[in-house]
Amino acid sequence: MIELGLSATSRRPLRILCLGAHCDDIDIGCGGTLLRLLARRQGAEVTWVTFSGDAERRKELRRSAAGFLRKARSSTVVCHDFRDAFFPSQYVELKEVFETTRKAVDPDVIFTHETADRHQDHRLVSELTWNTFRGCLILEYEIPKYDGGLTTPNAYVALTDRQVDQKIKVLMRCYDSQRSRTWFSPETFKATLRLRGVECGSATGWAEGFHVRKMAIG
Repeated sequence: MIELGLSATSRRPLRILCLGAHCDDIDIGCGGTLLRLLARRQGAEVTWVTFSGDAERRKELRRSAAGFLRKARSSTVVCHDFRDAFFPSQYVELKEVFETTRKAVDPDVIFTHETADRHQDHRLVSELTWNTFRGCLILEYEIPKYDGGLTTPNAYVALTDRQVDQKIKVLMRCYDSQRSRTWFSPETFKATLRLRGVECGSATGWAEGFHVRKMAIG
């Protein structure tokens, strides 16, 4: 396995943009990676944008984001109120939000949904990410769910035992509204992280997986 790291020589802080269709997507898809990046890169700036969520889930999101972003130099958490499961019918309005975000944030790395995700809201967020942002690294995360569709990633971020425990603890503590869902469990999250750890040969046995469509190596 070849390890590549984001440059630590830049004079400005690392700028991270996280995009998620629903309130727990970013947390599930790249929460462990955020914990690792923020632990290793002092002074990182994070913008966290979620596109759908009612009042209860927004409260859950803000509690969860606070747990993941504790070591960020600065963080901005935004939650829009687009109708869940109807994103394709709201394309124009979503595109306008993406354009506004692009003008406000100049990210070095973006975390977004996988393009081939079987959930229509996830696919559209990924499509708009690629349509809107140019010249930065885009990492597509995965979400385990009833619909299935997970495929083997081509990029991995190894996690420590502590980062895995912290990710799962934050998810289970903050998202009370999701606990009744059969897939929303520590066992599901651990199984996915363990499988990705096996695939990349992680020394700890844990990893998050990502799909990278385009990457420039300097």
